[in-house]
Amino acid sequence: QVQLVESGGGLVQAGGSLRLSCAASGRTLSNYAMGWFRQAPGKEREFVAGISWSGGSTYYTDSVKGRFSISRDNAKNTVWLQMNTLKPEDTAAYYCAASSSRFRVFGGARDYGYWGQGTQVTVSS
Repeated sequence: QVQLVESGGGLVQAGGSLRLSCAASGRTLSNYAMGWFRQAPGKEREFVAGISWSGGSTYYTDSVKGRFSISRDNAKNTVWLQMNTLKPEDTAAYYCAASSSRFRVFGGARDYGYWGQGTQVTVSS
């Protein structure tokens, strides 16, 4: 199994940037496709971005296209989510997740079997 730990969240003003990291341990990260999800209070967890096992394919939900970028370095067992031009509606707890379907770039929460504990992102207006 793989264990995931997110970091990099915080409080930022609208228009600012944050870079989230997801560090993996246990099984090698190259065995998994990875995704970032977010969950705001009172809302369901939603898909944000996904990346295939090699990094060759990515996918973004419409609301973050052009602002967020997902990347990975399997040698470092790390996945990142670069978030630019942040908006108050991006405020949420952000989670990284791993899927054993190595070519997956998109899915619901049920499609990812391993989860980190989350990191909070708060964007002030």
